[in-house]
Amino acid sequence: MTMLSLTPERQTLIRERLSRDGRVLASDLAREFGVSEDTIRRDLRELASSGLCRRVYGGALPPAPGLVSLSRRREESSDRKRTLAQALAERIGEMMPANATLFIDAGSTNILVAEALRDDLPLTVVTHAPAIACALDGKPLIDVVLLGGRVNRHAGACLGARSQGEAETMRPDLLVLGICGVDAEIGITAQDYDDAAFKRAIAARAGAVVAAVVNEKLASVAPFRVLDTGQLDTLVIEHDAPEAALGPMEAAGLRLLRARPPLAERGPAAKSARKAS
Repeated sequence: MTMLSLTPERQTLIRERLSRDGRVLASDLAREFGVSEDTIRRDLRELASSGLCRRVYGGALPPAPGLVSLSRRREESSDRKRTLAQALAERIGEMMPANATLFIDAGSTNILVAEALRDDLPLTVVTHAPAIACALDGKPLIDVVLLGGRVNRHAGACLGARSQGEAETMRPDLLVLGICGVDAEIGITAQDYDDAAFKRAIAARAGAVVAAVVNEKLASVAPFRVLDTGQLDTLVIEHDAPEAALGPMEAAGLRLLRARPPLAERGPAAKSARKAS
């Protein structure tokens, strides 16, 4: 046990533990630092108020990536998201019978999923995201249904009473869910209240739910809960997703599918193939 009486020093170490372990418990930190649990809870409140963690019962989790515009998210980690999207599109091709109905939720990775769907896969795809509808324009065997309403620029989708009411009439065979944060205990979470309500409505009616997630969203939590982690059929993760975050998810019954590394990380042979193409 180490006595740490200086608040900045404690909070720096708490942030390091969050980054390393993906979760901290107030009781463990109190013993390690030689201070009271009340002191640790005060540290966690201060870190949470600065957006540096998300408090949960008994401790804290890293915060999910913040609420930013869709155009900004599309620019971030595009190579990594593209490999996730390709892996998920392949999984959809395996799962979906001809002429089934697929719902694609909003999200920058999900736009890439729409682009990666096979051109010879006859489907009806429903979405409330205009960018996803546009991404499917060149796929002649896919019928596209776009739900209406006011476009939320952060979500890049129509949210509110109209779109949610239309979603509640749907019974898609498969839902590609957009995720802001995922934790084995807390579940799937979203940054926006209306977005979370929409996700819950369509997930409750889908035959199965799949998703893809970048590493930053693993073992993190956003403000609004969507559903239990175990309600996902498959979660596509990056090739280097941290093992510490994955064990609890597998224990919860979640099927994890690792994507291939981005092309830039696959070595000289992959780079040569890219140049040849």
